[in-house]
Amino acid sequence: MSIDNCDNIDICDDIGHMLHNFYNCRYACEVGYRCFDCAEFYEQEKKVGEAIKSCGIPREELYIISKVWTTAIYEGPEAVRKHALKSIKELGVGYLDLYLIHWPVPGKHVEAYRELEKLKDEGLLRSIGVSNYTVEDAKELEENNVKYFPSVNQIEVNPFVFRGNTIKYFQTKGTLIQAYRSLCNGKAFDNPLLVSLSKKYDKKIGQILGRYLLQHGIVPLSKSGKKERIKENFDVIDFDIEKDDIEALDNLTTEDTLKKRAELYQQCVVRDTPLAARVANNDDVGVRQAFTID
Repeated sequence: MSIDNCDNIDICDDIGHMLHNFYNCRYACEVGYRCFDCAEFYEQEKKVGEAIKSCGIPREELYIISKVWTTAIYEGPEAVRKHALKSIKELGVGYLDLYLIHWPVPGKHVEAYRELEKLKDEGLLRSIGVSNYTVEDAKELEENNVKYFPSVNQIEVNPFVFRGNTIKYFQTKGTLIQAYRSLCNGKAFDNPLLVSLSKKYDKKIGQILGRYLLQHGIVPLSKSGKKERIKENFDVIDFDIEKDDIEALDNLTTEDTLKKRAELYQQCVVRDTPLAARVANNDDVGVRQAFTID
């Protein structure tokens, strides 16, 4: 399986965040999930690997994603390679279908990405991509003449953080958008518009959110620790949301929300690195101050 048909997987499940229970992971496999989103940072790769192995699903039917954390990105290419190999070993999958730079650490992420390119050429990574990249971060990769433009950019997208210009840029470049926090971490389930659409389409709010993203050409990364919701989040292909309703959902995004998201980006690109202390001292370490936030 390649990234080209990842968008044919109805929903990828953000297994690393919530499905930490061995049996929930097994249940996800039984329901039909085949794409599992992991990361070194989540510290769940060994558990996920054990659960997947116990299901007896052929490796070629699985699509396994992982990400390298900021500490290794800051340390340099050798650390990136070491952590990629560790993820492969702990998951027990032989190779990764997709491996991502978790955050674009200033002054470090380009060389980290080049190491991913080498691992791809060696066959250890089938596809490579990025996570939490702005338009400007991606352009920095291009300016440095990377060999492979990212296959995927994994970012937060939902009706409350709909980043139209960012999505359009990456989709125009042929980069698939995968959306984490696609269900708004459950915080939007009392929103009047979503409640009304749930009644209109006779679907759960989580299903409305998943379908909304699919109709934007985005792969939702859902997460849940409850079996009934694991199944619900998978059942989103038997209905369509009307155009006017899609636009109404888009308009739930506010400038304040986008501003907060931009502030989070500025914090996380240096998280768990020595750069964070320097930023706290108001040193200029290359954290972007002006970038596309919508």
